[in-house]
Amino acid sequence: MREWNYENDQWTKLPGHIKHLPLFTQHNDITSRFVKFIWSLILKDWFYTWYIRLEIKGGSFKQLYNQHKKLIIISNHASHLDAVSIAGAIPRKHWHDLYMAAAKDYFFTNPLFTFFSQHCLGAIPIDRKDRKGEAVQLIITLLTQLERMWLIIFPEGTRSKDGKVHEFKRGISIFAQKTQTPILFLYIEGNSRLWPKGRIFAKPGKLTIHIGPVQAPTSIDEVYKNYLTWVKTIDPSVLPDDMTEENEPPAEPVNSLDEWTHEDDTTPGTETNADSADTKA
Repeated sequence: MREWNYENDQWTKLPGHIKHLPLFTQHNDITSRFVKFIWSLILKDWFYTWYIRLEIKGGSFKQLYNQHKKLIIISNHASHLDAVSIAGAIPRKHWHDLYMAAAKDYFFTNPLFTFFSQHCLGAIPIDRKDRKGEAVQLIITLLTQLERMWLIIFPEGTRSKDGKVHEFKRGISIFAQKTQTPILFLYIEGNSRLWPKGRIFAKPGKLTIHIGPVQAPTSIDEVYKNYLTWVKTIDPSVLPDDMTEENEPPAEPVNSLDEWTHEDDTTPGTETNADSADTKA
């Protein structure tokens, strides 16, 4: 894929509003490769090897990458660890196709954050005050036009305070149905224990990412119901308090971008411990 910039024809096909945003698509120059390589060493070969032991169960990201050029990756969200844990679990050679919806007012507030978000996280700047649906259209356009794209979104919209999986916002179904992009279920076990909301930094321990089924594009009601049905087989304690065998999980409508983008400062960003291609997490 060609590198995106303001001059080539790929930009002319996107909504005009993005021309005032930071350049968010993946760079592939020497500087970017070097920065991303150093970041991968810190994340995979130190943090998720010696500080937190990262394990993957239930599937293979390598196999998924060969089967699906495009995926919307969803997961429970209870910790600042979540996004980087998903990135740390995916083989580093596939990071060039990994993106994350990230709050523009947090990850693009200064040159240092912007540089890190662009080169390390593949972050797409989302204006959480947007009321015109421009960010929604931007995501749809990228999913439509990019040859490969794995997009990380946390459908709860914010970190769970109690560790339970709360109602999903409708954005993921909009993206999936309008672009015919399948949805990959992930469940992160141990995130709220290692780094609960309110704690300054994560404590050491074990973190497990469970790879679940790939859901065909469908309504948010079905996505939410199917996700909880799957998670129930792993950890029933994280199901909503009002979920019973007789009642389907509730789902609420979405009326604004704030209801599906992250309300806090969420980031993006094993086959054995994080990366079978690298043998270590």
